[in-house]
Order: sequence, then structure tokens, then C-alpha cells
Amino acid sequence: MTMQNAKPARAQHPADLLETGSALRAHPESFSQANAVPGTPERHRVVVIGAGQAGLSVGYHLSRRGIEHLILDGAKRIGDVWRNRWDSLRLFTPAKFDGLDGLRFPGGRDHFPTKDEMADYLETYAAHHRLPVRLGARVQRLHQADGQFRLETTAGTFLAQQVVIAAASYQKPRVPAFAANLPPDVVQMHSHQYRNAGQIGAGPVLLVGAGNSGAEIAMDLAPTHEVWVAGRDVGHIPFDISGFLGRKILVRLVIRGLFHRLLTMRTPMGKKFRRKMHGHGMPLIRTRPGQLQRAGVRRIGRISGIEAGCAISEDGHRLAPSTVIWCTGYHPGFDFIDLPVLDPQGEPRHRFGRATDIDGLYFSGLHFQYAVSSTMIAGVGRDARRVAAWVAESDRRQSRSIPC
Repeated sequence: MTMQNAKPARAQHPADLLETGSALRAHPESFSQANAVPGTPERHRVVVIGAGQAGLSVGYHLSRRGIEHLILDGAKRIGDVWRNRWDSLRLFTPAKFDGLDGLRFPGGRDHFPTKDEMADYLETYAAHHRLPVRLGARVQRLHQADGQFRLETTAGTFLAQQVVIAAASYQKPRVPAFAANLPPDVVQMHSHQYRNAGQIGAGPVLLVGAGNSGAEIAMDLAPTHEVWVAGRDVGHIPFDISGFLGRKILVRLVIRGLFHRLLTMRTPMGKKFRRKMHGHGMPLIRTRPGQLQRAGVRRIGRISGIEAGCAISEDGHRLAPSTVIWCTGYHPGFDFIDLPVLDPQGEPRHRFGRATDIDGLYFSGLHFQYAVSSTMIAGVGRDARRVAAWVAESDRRQSRSIPC
């Protein structure tokens, strides 16, 4: 099922009337690639880095406040960060929770969208709201010069009074150093490179990392391969999210209640949960341990190293896999930020998305920026509204300080 042929729930709603293709044809100016003299830096009041769900949400709320801005993204198409994930990926939330502020997700409200449907929705969202996205502009360096932010990109240089970094904390694949000790005939890939079982040759497959990515890829491979999953137990949500009670009641309680309102940086429970999550995966949401067991997936402890061509687990297993898929997460990927705003782990120092060390710099879409839901479709809007309000407040102060 694609965004174009999904059956609309209410035909008069804008999300049902606006197809991706016609939207892009109707508003091509929203995706202009060049509007400045070559070699001359473009000046903007605000530049947003990233055109994923967080960046587009920020752009929407800036537009509503009448604040001129530009959204930069290195991809060829809006939504490519979703299109380039494994083929069977579906969202953990039904469509009724997957719309961004200002545009409902089309189709059946209890349908769990595919990754391509989500990608098409983001493309439609940007076109529907005429958001000023510049594609093919990957930011290579962000620094300050002459009292302004300077962004050096693959599409030229941009100057801004304020900057919002809306790139999630999952930019560069993380692989342990001992991966280099595996024999050269063992095929290795990170989970972001996995698409489907057809990529994987014969022989046992070891997935290192027992979070949601590892569990879902294991289920994808189990019908055709011998699959092992290594890693600590991250826990799981104790109900079927696709069942009647899950779709109608329990997902709402977990996503809108627990993840969005209770587990936040303002509650003792949320602060404790964030410390516990640091460096570890989220609990399994769609896949439960019993499903893995019934599918024939075997679980072992964390991989501690490689000896004589075998992967050694902490609980004493020795495996000689033909393929290893590293589901070991990502580095923050903020090394393009040439500003004193990162901690020793490369994470930004901020409070709810506002940088604590430099005025005019903000973040959106970070891991647990304010709540567990901060990286979810259902939660980015709240953080984006907060960031847009800070930008507007600073913009007003700057305007009042300019002499007549």
C-alpha cells in the first residue's frame, strides 16, 4: 500500500486531497535549489538543519509565527531517511498517532504505516505547508563569525541569526572495535545497510544488539536463515500493539500517556528512566521474546570479543557466523558543529532543546530531549513548538535592539 493509493478516511481532509506528486508540482518553489549569486553566502533569519519529521515540524511552527527560515538537508528527496531502511519496516504506532501538526496522516487510522508511506507523507507535508526546503545541502561545518552563525554546506555557504539543529542523535553507525578481528570471509553490515533477506548469503546470521532493530531484523530473517541474537534483555511492552486492545486503548496509554506525559525530564520517574536508558535500547515494542523463540531465533548474551574467528558471548557461547549484522546503535554525529556546545561524549549540552552555552542555537528531535516521545512522530511537535517559541522570543529581542 502506498500513500497515493491509500483509501482516505475523510475525503474532504487536506491530507486525503493532496497527493505527493501533485503537491510537488503545485509548489515547486518550496524546493528551489539555487536563488543566490554563486559564491555569495545566503542570509536567513533562521536556518534549520535537517528535513526529517523534527525539522519539518520546526519549519511548520516557524512559518505559523511568520519567521523567515530555510531548512537544509543533504538528501535527494524528503523522506529518504525512511526510504533507506529495511523493506519490512513499519511504524510502531497506528496512523492516528503519525500525523505531524497541521496535517493528518491519510488512510485508515488503525493502519500501521510502512516506512515508504511515512517517507511519502513527509514529502507531502513539506509541500502542503510550502516549507522552504533546500535539498542536496549537507552541512559540513557550523561555526560563528562576525556575530552570525555560518553554515558551510555541499551547496554553498549560509549565514543565519539563529540555527535549529533538527538532526537526531543517530547519525553515524556504531560498530565495536573488535569487529575488525572477524575473518575476512564473514560478511559484516550495520543495521542501516540491511534491506531484506535476499542480501544475506547462506549460513548462520548473528545479530549483535537485542533492541528493536535486532529483534525485527531477526524476525525478517528467521524463515530463511539460522539466526542468533546477542545482547542484554532490554525488556518489552507486555501486549500486542497490533491487536484490538493494543490499537484501540493500550498504544494510546503507552505513547500518549507513559512516553509523552509521564516519562519526561520534569518528573522523577522520567529522569530515572532516562538514566537507565542511557547507552541502551528502548524496550521491545512490536516483537516479544516469545515470538522470537517460536520463530526459531536463538538468544545469547552480549558479545565480548572475537577469538580464533569465533564470536564469544559473555555467557560462554562460541559462534562462527557467516554474516554479522551490527544492531549496535549510532554515534551522535554532531562533529560538524564547530562550537563549544558538546559534552565529552559528543552530545549537545542543552535544556529541553535550547543550547546552554550559546545563544540562538537550538536542537529538536534529540533522544529524550524532553520525553521518551521526543524522537517519535507523536512527540516531535511539542518540542518543535517550544523551540519555535524560543526563536520568536529571541527574534523579537533582536528586532527591538536594532536602532532606528
